[in-house]
Amino acid sequence: MAGERGPGGSEDVQRIGVAEGTLGGAAQFASLAALFPAARFIPLVEAWPERLSEPLDIMIVGADASEVEAVLPRLKAAPRTTRVIVILKNADVLTTRRLIREGAADVLLHPATEPALSLSLERLIGHDAVSGQRKHGRGEVVVFLKAGGGVGATALATQVAAILAIRNGGGVCLADMDIQFGTAALYLDMPDTVTLQDLLASGEDLEDTPFATALGVHPTGARVLAAPQEVVALETVSPSQADAVVKGLRRDFVLTLIDLPSVWTAWTYQILTHADRVVLVTQLSVPHMQLVKRQLRTLAMQNLGDKPVILVCNAPSADQSASVSLKAAERALGRSFDIVIPEDRRLMNTAVNHGLELSAVRRNTKLEKAMELLADRVGENIAAAPLRSKR
Repeated sequence: MAGERGPGGSEDVQRIGVAEGTLGGAAQFASLAALFPAARFIPLVEAWPERLSEPLDIMIVGADASEVEAVLPRLKAAPRTTRVIVILKNADVLTTRRLIREGAADVLLHPATEPALSLSLERLIGHDAVSGQRKHGRGEVVVFLKAGGGVGATALATQVAAILAIRNGGGVCLADMDIQFGTAALYLDMPDTVTLQDLLASGEDLEDTPFATALGVHPTGARVLAAPQEVVALETVSPSQADAVVKGLRRDFVLTLIDLPSVWTAWTYQILTHADRVVLVTQLSVPHMQLVKRQLRTLAMQNLGDKPVILVCNAPSADQSASVSLKAAERALGRSFDIVIPEDRRLMNTAVNHGLELSAVRRNTKLEKAMELLADRVGENIAAAPLRSKR
């Protein structure tokens, strides 16, 4: 492994120790150090040092989930001023949570990618070194709300999550909270990612879930919390559970997109109270315009009328436009559509069937350009965030 990198001699310099064999050799060590020139990276000769030759602010070590009982005493023995990042082989949700609960500052899946490591280090370096607590309330939450079923909101949410994850080098999560008929994970070809039901069944504190590492990751860098694989009762989720999930997601991601069912419940209302923006998706028909009005009235009646609403008309067909024009629909609503997504059923179906972002299927289409505009609106407040390394 390469020698230590970064400036020395300043008490404010973050000292980051990297245990032997944790990273992918000298090249990854040097590449990671180059991303944080203000920190001092120190190679450690042991896989998990029991004694440190000098104080460290952060220590990156490796472990195997099958040997967690041997790991925990070492974790507990680490100095309180040293925050430990564990790169975990054969990871599972319960072991990850246990390590976090026992004092790990973060747990990353093995082999740890450069974007995952840089995100973790950015989060820890930005923390108050005295409290050692993870930030709360850092990220934004955008809710996708449907004007009736079958309007294509999930397809839009998956594509926007992919676009913004690519732009931001990760840090974006799509949470499918349509607990009865959610398909976001299927649209991204991630059928085995962690589901909301998995979290509820674990019996652990939902807010303490390490979402940034526990959730499956799409090739674009977007993390996905899937809907349950079987139909469950809407009452399965309580308002307090929904509140805890959103707080945990907000803590761990720059931006979280939440796909809600078209029905209103106590817990969906709780999620909407957290929303920084609402994307209301509809299709072009007279019944759908009435449903848009109904959703807007309900938001107002629930004291959520001050939430910024991005109104999207999705995939108006030639037949729909001939029956109801966009201008007529806007007059009926008393407001304009913010985004009109053109119909390209073949392209969208291809992307969905292969779990891909639109640009990976065909570039520079009208559909992709409209989706980029929607992503601009959804992620407008993270545009100025420092870009992280692309996947």
